[in-house]
Amino acid sequence: MTIAGTDSSGGAGIHADLRTFAAFQVHGATAVTAVTAQNTMGVSAVCALEAEMVREQIRMVTDDLTLRAVKTGMLARPHTISAVAELARDGRLPNLVVDPVLVSSTGHALMEEGGPEAYRRELLPYALVATPNLRETAVLVGSDVSDISSIDDMVSAGRLIQSMGAQWVLVKGGHYLEAGATSLRAPDVLVGPDGYEIFDAPRVVTSNDHGTGCSLAAAIAANVALGLDVPSAVTTAKDFVLRALRGGAEWHLGHGHGPIDHLGWNS
Repeated sequence: MTIAGTDSSGGAGIHADLRTFAAFQVHGATAVTAVTAQNTMGVSAVCALEAEMVREQIRMVTDDLTLRAVKTGMLARPHTISAVAELARDGRLPNLVVDPVLVSSTGHALMEEGGPEAYRRELLPYALVATPNLRETAVLVGSDVSDISSIDDMVSAGRLIQSMGAQWVLVKGGHYLEAGATSLRAPDVLVGPDGYEIFDAPRVVTSNDHGTGCSLAAAIAANVALGLDVPSAVTTAKDFVLRALRGGAEWHLGHGHGPIDHLGWNS
């Protein structure tokens, strides 16, 4: 199940999550948290649903379907974070993958004031895996993204987030160059109960990278649902996103950041 917002251009959010689930041949249920007006160039408006409506969507799904894993994306409001956390506390959201969406890649705020604190205090304690990118990591640990400029910094920040309650923390390095690195790499760092592991990959130079964070978290959830342990799920998810980036690298969809090739059309 994905609990997230929409993307009217179809590249990120619930749309990316469902395509990712389909790529791994798992059925995806949804709870919509917000409707966005956006395209490949940016977000112009966000309409967040009331927390009670989000809660009711989840309740209806969990009353009928047996969930194997759940992924959260854009939750938009602290009250929605609280509602999701309550459902997780009640055991309705197994194997929870929390992607703490706070801001779009184009800089549009996707979370109301108080969101980071709600993640720290309420939702992260129920996360099997948290998957913040470097900007989100910096916000959650109370630092500037420029302070996370090395693998050691990513590990330290991941451990801080782990101390907030998440069992595993994957600090995503998709914005690693922005933090001062010079190599064309995209390292992610997985901090777990017994240490950390680096998941490195070449950076695919393309403007078609919209929804990569959503897709990575959704792929982790899909593979956990299929029975993989967290490090194996991360490995498979990382490979999936790399193939999808390569597959869609030359596409011409829109005038900004286009989608990735979730379904392997260019394979």
